[in-house]
Amino acid sequence: MLKNYYFTSHEITPFTMAVIAERDVKGNQITRVLEEDAEYVLDGTPTKIIDDACRFFGASLKGRQDGTKDISGITHKAPISIDPSSGMYFFPTTSPSSSKCSWIAHSHIDKVNRSGNHQTEILFKNGRKVIINISYGSMLNQLQRTAQFRYLLDNRIRFLHQHLSADMVAEPST
Repeated sequence: MLKNYYFTSHEITPFTMAVIAERDVKGNQITRVLEEDAEYVLDGTPTKIIDDACRFFGASLKGRQDGTKDISGITHKAPISIDPSSGMYFFPTTSPSSSKCSWIAHSHIDKVNRSGNHQTEILFKNGRKVIINISYGSMLNQLQRTAQFRYLLDNRIRFLHQHLSADMVAEPST
């Protein structure tokens, strides 16, 4: 059963599927956080919540975006890794400076479908669906860019782990 909660803050975890920009009935900016088995409604923008999540793991959103640029060359609407060790890779639906920007967790997406004018339906692996204000073409592009960035970063991490492990085995302890 899906639970709805209203909070002033919430941590992004590997169970977070999307951080969606919305407006409440009074027109105020709110954020709907979709988890695998719950939803949370927060004040403020999704980008602020993503920045807070990056800071929880010792970086800022700007730092993560700079890292993406250095690794993959992606400069606009850059995907980020909030925490690569737990597989938390997210991508923005528009410019992160826009209050309309939502963030989607790459690893939770099962399928995307066209849904009306400039909208895309996301089907998550747990069967839930959401319609996002992003064109189908832009969504496919963001998925591909995130997959490429994820591949490049994961390879760097794997390379480092392999070489650290080999160095530890090769050198006798004193």
